[in-house]
Amino acid sequence: MMYGKERYSSEHNFSNMTTSDVCNIWDNSECEGTVDCPPRCPRFFDKKGRPMMVREFNSNNYSSLIKMYNSLEVDDQTMGVPPQKAKALEQWLDYILSEGWNLITNHDDRIVGHGAVTPQSEDEPEFVIFVHREYRDRGIGTELVKQVLAYTESMDYRNIVLDVAKTNQRAINVYESLGFDIVSETPMYKQMQMPLQKPDVQAFQQPPADREAY
Repeated sequence: MMYGKERYSSEHNFSNMTTSDVCNIWDNSECEGTVDCPPRCPRFFDKKGRPMMVREFNSNNYSSLIKMYNSLEVDDQTMGVPPQKAKALEQWLDYILSEGWNLITNHDDRIVGHGAVTPQSEDEPEFVIFVHREYRDRGIGTELVKQVLAYTESMDYRNIVLDVAKTNQRAINVYESLGFDIVSETPMYKQMQMPLQKPDVQAFQQPPADREAY
């Protein structure tokens, strides 16, 4: 199935996220940013020194995104998502792609990460993030979370929330290190929240030359 371009409404095509006109150098450590830059520089190196690019999803990326999700297994799920069966996966993706806004991480022509905030009409939307199994433990998920937070801070949301399995302590540690708070728990999951007024969120928007730990 190809994601129908006619179903990807233009109101979800966030032109302020476009990276095609951003500087074309990979070593951006000295970059001080320009007025045309997105909320966070889209270029970064993973822990293996490989160049990555974060950009907004468009309908031409659909089949590549499906391939990324096909790399995931049952133990990668949180509250049943992403679905494992092909039809259910397509239905779930169609929903978050049409009702939310989405960022993807590319390595060359391959999608290796996906972050989504949905529904975009709420003032406290939910956040999901998944990384290709072959690209784990390389800092890609952490950078993608920072990218999502940098964008949401500029979109007038109050908070964003996410659910994470209690057994996924590695993810919980990452979210807490970035400023998420645990706000509720069930026997299997923790709900975490990021108030977008936190100073850390604005720090994620700093240009590379001004960053320290961000």
